[in-house]
Amino acid sequence: MSKYQNDLILRMINGEKTERYPVWLMRQAGRILPEYRAVRASLSGFKELVETPELAAEVTIQPVDILGVDAAIVFSDILVVPEAMGLEYQMIEKKGPWFEKTIRSDEELHLISDEIDVADRLSYVFEAIKCTKRELNNRVPLIGFSGAPWTILCYMVEGEGSKTFSKAKKVLYSNSALAHKMLEKITKVTIQYLKHQIEAGADIIQIFDSWSGILGPAEYSEFGTKYVRMICDAITDVPVTVFAKGAYYARKELSELNCETIGLDWNMDIRESRAIIGDDKTLQGNLDPCTLYSDFTVIESKTKKLLNSFGNKRHIANLGHGVYPDTDPEKVKCFIETVKGFAIN
Repeated sequence: MSKYQNDLILRMINGEKTERYPVWLMRQAGRILPEYRAVRASLSGFKELVETPELAAEVTIQPVDILGVDAAIVFSDILVVPEAMGLEYQMIEKKGPWFEKTIRSDEELHLISDEIDVADRLSYVFEAIKCTKRELNNRVPLIGFSGAPWTILCYMVEGEGSKTFSKAKKVLYSNSALAHKMLEKITKVTIQYLKHQIEAGADIIQIFDSWSGILGPAEYSEFGTKYVRMICDAITDVPVTVFAKGAYYARKELSELNCETIGLDWNMDIRESRAIIGDDKTLQGNLDPCTLYSDFTVIESKTKKLLNSFGNKRHIANLGHGVYPDTDPEKVKCFIETVKGFAIN
């Protein structure tokens, strides 16, 4: 007997028979909901919300109450890890993250440390998880997460978002030894961070490699999956999902990781991905988030087409990336309700 009122996502991940596909959305706790914006309006900014456990828990649970998703994902940010390691970031409205200090040379490597007390420096995340678990009261499982080492390195080197992350890639090509030293440090801290999330109550872990797609196959194997593999091998207490956006060429390599679920973006064909990855892993995704700008009839039709492509195999319905902030919540509900109304034969 499961301790959860709704354990659909865990059963799907485990390959058990389910009556329907589970559904949740990346960035479901966020700006699409007026209720989230009301909480944000009372604060100084995004970071205050991330660092206030009770409020982070409140916005984590909102999509469960309002949208009816099958899992919650803790409200936090992948950039709490580089900050804990010594690189403070700011979240600038309508622009995104910005780091005053960056690492682009061996002389700057001292700016970060992997010899830190992760439990102390990131205690607000673990408290948010504990608070969320209490408030959820076993209604649905809770997803914890981190950025993948390569994606974290991108921000540490670039100092902000970028279309190309050419400064980060420059380090790979001009000083690969430095890149590997950074990746080793990030990996060490990330493993500790995720283990503490699990201790606090996270039921599933998702690793976001948001910038994997800017690397070629050989480079991603060396600087990307190598370190994601270390994390997957270290996290054994709960299921792990790896989402490598844009790394369509790496699906076979990703299938060999010690993880239970592979996330797909909207450029990765479901049937092709299943053939490459095999039947022993759960897939997740991959509706184009822009589909939710369509009218309700189109959203329902496209969602059913997506569900039919799963072939009644192990699959978690989701978008191929995070839901965009100007999406109508009613359109999001249309997607979710269509999934929930689609029976698996």
